[in-house]
Parts: sequence; structure tokens; C-alpha cells
Amino acid sequence: MSNTPPPPTSALLDVVYQELRRLAADYLRRERPDHTLQPTALVHEAYMRLAELDRIEWRDQTHFYAAAAGAIRRVLVDHARAHDAAKRGGGWHRITLTGLGGGPKDREIDILALDEALRRLAELDARKARVVELRYFAGMTIAETARTLDVGTTTVEDDWAFARSWLRRQIGGDAASAGGTDS
Repeated sequence: MSNTPPPPTSALLDVVYQELRRLAADYLRRERPDHTLQPTALVHEAYMRLAELDRIEWRDQTHFYAAAAGAIRRVLVDHARAHDAAKRGGGWHRITLTGLGGGPKDREIDILALDEALRRLAELDARKARVVELRYFAGMTIAETARTLDVGTTTVEDDWAFARSWLRRQIGGDAASAGGTDS
């Protein structure tokens, strides 16, 4: 056990904020060009939702970022729903399948379609849906995802490959054209 005191809360919050902002910026780079949600707003909303989870004892940094992935997903889905409601259903919120293996010419998909497909996947296999959430929304590596879920990296690799293919079919993509990176 170390005698080093923990960092001050303000320093810890700064680190968390900067990492969430990086995740949000990475994610929003894959959004449609005219998306109205900015990384700072996404982080603030996700952080506020996480702050409401005051009964959770965070096991470690990975546990926190896993929860952040869920919060970011919910903020984006809520934003897409509100935008669609404002347009009376006329506007699609498109995101690329970067990270889901669409290759350099990632096609755009509807965030609401992705969310619905993830819900269906969770009904079939909750762990595979969680792998997608951690890899895609939190930007975790295979190893980080494995640690978070307490499974082996081979299990995560298999779940990730299956989930990407399954989601492409569900959303109407061409699974045969998928390549992708699996780091």
C-alpha cells in the first residue's frame, strides 16, 4: 500500500473531463457533418448523467469509462430523437460505421437504427451488445474491453466480429464488404 495521497478531486475531475471530451470528439468526428451537438455539450450531458449515479462505487477507471460509454450513447440517441421530433420524423441522424468494420468508405447509418439494433442484439446476447457499446461508444481496445467484462481477449474478438456482422445485416449493410480494424 502506498503512502501517496490520492490526487485532489479537482485534478481527478480534470483528467476525467479531458478523457470524456476526447471520446466525444472522436465519436462526433464520425457523425454527419451538419450535426448540431458539440463535444463539450455531449461531455457535459454525459457527465451530468453519470453524476446522477451517486450510488455506484467505481471499481476503477475502466469501470467508469464503461458507464460513460452508456451515457454517451443515451445522450446521442436522445439528441437524435429530439431532432427527429423537431423535423416531424423527416431527418435522419447519420453516423459512420467506423469501428464496426466498414472500411475507408464507411457508409452512414441512422443512430436510432443502430440503437434499436443494439437493443435487439442485447436480447440475443447481452455481452455482445456490451462489447459494441464499449468498443464503439467508449473507444476501448480489445484488451480494455476484455478487462471491463472480465473475459478473455479471444472472447471479445469473437463477440466483436459477430456483433459487427450482425449489426450490418440488421441495419441493412453489406456484411460481405466489411473489413475493419480490431485493435
